Amino acid sequence: MPELPEVETVARGLRPVLEGRRLVRVHQRRPDLRWPLPADFARRLEGRRVLGLRRRAKYLLADLDDGTVLIVHLGMSGRMMVSPILNTPFDAHDHVVLETDDGRQVRFNDARRFGMMDLATADDWRDHPLLRDLGPEPLEPGFDGAVLSAAMGGRRTPVKAALLDQTVVAGLGNIYVCEALFHAGLSPLRTAMTVQGRRADRLAEAIRAVLTAAIEAGGSSLRDHRQVSGELGYFQHSFAVYGREGEACESCGCDVARTGGVRRTVQSGRSTFHCPRRQR
Repeated sequence: MPELPEVETVARGLRPVLEGRRLVRVHQRRPDLRWPLPADFARRLEGRRVLGLRRRAKYLLADLDDGTVLIVHLGMSGRMMVSPILNTPFDAHDHVVLETDDGRQVRFNDARRFGMMDLATADDWRDHPLLRDLGPEPLEPGFDGAVLSAAMGGRRTPVKAALLDQTVVAGLGNIYVCEALFHAGLSPLRTAMTVQGRRADRLAEAIRAVLTAAIEAGGSSLRDHRQVSGELGYFQHSFAVYGREGEACESCGCDVARTGGVRRTVQSGRSTFHCPRRQR
């Protein structure tokens, strides 16, 4: 599933295409995605001008000139692809297509159909059931060790599970939690409530650094993620631990024959990758 860097990459790619443009036509090619689309979905979007395009956690938010907010989640395999308006047939998985007044298309393609689109208003989008309980944005200025310490206080779950809880930190997923914990030198098995003080400072700094580097690389393309141009992301080539089971840890010179290298464990049904020598 796309995580914060992938969604931010898509948002940055869509801004110059959609912001300030009018939606002259909306092709709604099925009644539902993961859930049913709102009534009169296409009609409510057609003719509207996009005032802004932003991200909240793993969601895209498009602010329209009538006060409507279009909420988009890419799901497991969703892509937003930009191209000129052509007379080429739609792909079977092009479920919603936006056409702008300068002759471009944005196609929402979702083979698995786990994505979603919904409509809210500028007054109530924060209270949307999918958005209202989200935690702080890790790339906003106020996110630091003190915020993380407060969020972790009293939590007896492993720190990795706590970080995957979207009410603790918004937008993190399996890949970037593994990478951030590695760079912070913290074991994913450590109890969350013990991440206080300097540990929380290190972890907050690592989260910000990993996310920033991933965005600069266009995100991580393991299966489905593409930038709006169709180009792959490249951060997967910089993974320190994720997907590197049995390989040497690049930062501490693990003797693989002796230590086994990067270790893979399963937590809550998900693979966790870490270096037991470096991460405590």
